[in-house]
This record gives sequence, C-alpha cells and structure tokens, in this order.
Amino acid sequence: MPTRIAIVEDEPDLRDAVAEYLGANGYEVIAAENADVMRGLVRTESFHLAILDIAMPGEDGLSLGRWLRQQAPMGIIYATAAGSPIDRIVGLELGADDYIVKPYELRELLARVRSVLRRVPKTSEAPAATGKPGEAERRIISFGDFRADLDGRMVTGRGGSILDLAKSEFDVLEVFLTRSNRLLSRATISDAIGFDEDPESSRAVDIRIMRLRKKIEEDPSNPKFLRTVRGEGYIFSLPEDGR
Repeated sequence: MPTRIAIVEDEPDLRDAVAEYLGANGYEVIAAENADVMRGLVRTESFHLAILDIAMPGEDGLSLGRWLRQQAPMGIIYATAAGSPIDRIVGLELGADDYIVKPYELRELLARVRSVLRRVPKTSEAPAATGKPGEAERRIISFGDFRADLDGRMVTGRGGSILDLAKSEFDVLEVFLTRSNRLLSRATISDAIGFDEDPESSRAVDIRIMRLRKKIEEDPSNPKFLRTVRGEGYIFSLPEDGR
C-alpha cells in the first residue's frame, strides 16, 4: 500500500497546492476541506499521516486530531497560524507528532512529513503476535506492571490492558527502554526521535515525558522509572528484574 496522507485545510488554494506538491513527491494524497469530510473519509480509507489545520470553521483541527488518534494509528502534523505558542503546546499535549507555522514553505512541510513518517511505521509493518515459534525474537521489555512490545509498538499493563499511548509518546518510551540506566540529554532524545535540536524540540520532549509519567508512574511527581537529572536530562531506571 502506498503511503497515504490526508490534508485537512479550509483554504482551497493551499489545500490544492499541498496535495499537488506531496503527490509529485510520491505520496498518495486525499484532501478534505473540513473535519466532517475527514471523518467520513476515515470510514472507508486508511491513512499513515494527517496534516490538520487548527483554525477551521466548525470542528477545529485539535478536536479532529484527538478523534483520529482514537480511530487508527497515524502520524499527525498540526498547521497553526502565526506560530501561536498556546496552539503548539496544546497540540503537543494532545499527541501531535509535529507542527508547522502558516504560512509555510512546501519544502519545509515535505521535510516534516518525511521526518514524521520515519517515526510512524506502516500498520502492515507491525508483526502480529502469534504465540508460535519465533515470537520470542520480538523485542519485549518489562518494567513494573508493564510489558512493552517494541516491534508491535504496544504496551500492556496489569491484566493485559493496553496502555493508550500516542505514537510520539511510544517513540520516546522506546528511546528510554533501549537505553535504560543511561543519562540522556534532551538533545540526544530529540535526535533519536527525529526532532531538530532547538528550544521548541526540547519543550516537545518535556511534554511527552510529562505525559508518559502520568501513564506509567504511580506517582508522577515522584517517578520510579523516568527520573529527571537536573540540568542534565533524564534517565530511565530499569532494574535487571524489570521491577
């Protein structure tokens, strides 16, 4: 299946330009003028990534992105006007993989699309758990009451319940689990998940770590696993027995 991208944008000229440009660069692009149309498309189409304008008439991009996260795994890039800090922060807190400020250059958008897609595996690439010989080769790491299947990109908790993680949150968790008990700077984490090294990326890393703590720590204010080393970065403490 070719990489399929949705562009949800109420400005016709920009919507058409993005669809044409990304299409010329090898992607299958489906355009929608508002959230209602996109919701209809999701019923019959699957997407690897969605580019969502935040300020649209009717349902805004933030609400649509939150709904899309509940429907199927996909990357999300928010487009925000005038670089509004509150839009960027809220978008990241809702699980966006990236954002771009309008008006933007199409080449910059393409670079961000490629960066996000490198971190978002196609659903067909995630091997299914079969319980048969060979499953033991999967990368599975346990910590506390959690079991992370790095190849299936899934974390289960007590009783086998699936932990609700955005792709960007799983990306950060995977970095820590594969580099446990090592001090990681924000720059190292940003580089590992494909972010540019800048103040906004550092803020994005901090937001993802804050969200992860709320989901994996009994007391996020006094974390057992994901600890802060003041002025240096973070370290994921993982005892040999996973406890």
